[in-house]
Amino acid sequence: MTIEVNVRFAPGTVFSLSPKLRLGSDEARRWLDEQFVALGAEPMRASGKVLVADKVLAVAAAAGAGQFRSDAAWADRYAASVVAALGRDVVRVETDTSMVTY
Repeated sequence: MTIEVNVRFAPGTVFSLSPKLRLGSDEARRWLDEQFVALGAEPMRASGKVLVADKVLAVAAAAGAGQFRSDAAWADRYAASVVAALGRDVVRVETDTSMVTY
């Protein structure tokens, strides 16, 4: 089974991640919540409600390509959290177009 998270910041800046970690959905959501706050990410909806897919996108955007490039352990934890929180094996996160597809 293929487990992969692709994070795109621009057409030429894509990180293809195959997480080594396996997390439960609660642990994954908790980690994404912590990163959302730590990185100062902003809710995307005017209502202030933050859906899991929105949080996945906001954390990647707030972290930036540099975080994915320089911290392999963080990137692996991000990818593991994304697949566990969304319950999908293959996820594409496009920060440049604000899209999450699976």
